[in-house]
Amino acid sequence: MALWGYVIMPEHMHVLLHPRVPDYEMRRILALLKQPVAKSAREWLEENRQTAWLERLTVVYPSRQVFRFWQSGGGFDRNVVREKTVPAILDYIHANPVRRELVDDPMDWEWSSARFWQGWADVPLRMDDPV
Repeated sequence: MALWGYVIMPEHMHVLLHPRVPDYEMRRILALLKQPVAKSAREWLEENRQTAWLERLTVVYPSRQVFRFWQSGGGFDRNVVREKTVPAILDYIHANPVRRELVDDPMDWEWSSARFWQGWADVPLRMDDPV
């Protein structure tokens, strides 16, 4: 997968990925992204004795308990079929913190690919070049 864009919000995230192979399964990609984050979050909560958060993120079923860091389901994904829509999608993703009134400008939000696409050198993640 090529990473083309992202924004990490307080309670959700957006990611724009481009498959590098024609045969892929989005559910597997999402699982590979989500599982390590959920595992790290649980470990951090346990190590820091954040029992209230552990309880809040635990779903109790009749036969078992499940730690659920992410919302249930596979996520909300869409296939982008026209390359010319990619800039509009990136603009939408990068504007999330502005729409939520967390910052006034997308460049003010550190946890986003907006700064990378504006040419900033010091960014948390570098994006892959769109083909």
